[in-house]
Amino acid sequence: MSSTDDLKDPDGKPLDPGAQAVVNRVRRMSMLSGFATLLGISVVIVMIGYRVFRSEGSAPVNVDVVSMLPKGAKVLSTAIAGDRVVVTLDVGGTTEIRTFDARSLQPAGRLRFASEP
Repeated sequence: MSSTDDLKDPDGKPLDPGAQAVVNRVRRMSMLSGFATLLGISVVIVMIGYRVFRSEGSAPVNVDVVSMLPKGAKVLSTAIAGDRVVVTLDVGGTTEIRTFDARSLQPAGRLRFASEP
């Protein structure tokens, strides 16, 4: 039924123009309300999906990693810098800094300090 169709009362007579205008207004308002409800539900579903798929490891994960050090190396210090774990080593008299990703504990980089000859 479109908004231009004439409705009929229980006796089968067409509604007067005032009643027809009220029926059309209620019809438009209910369509607008249905659209707003559908839009609101879709926004909530999208936000839930976004949070589920973008929560990169929000739950702590236990990771066991063994990093092999050169023979005779000593750990001087450890620190956390942002999302990195920084380990300072003494390797045969030279200082070396190794960084690891804090989430996966995978090696992220190595910095060696050497004396000039």
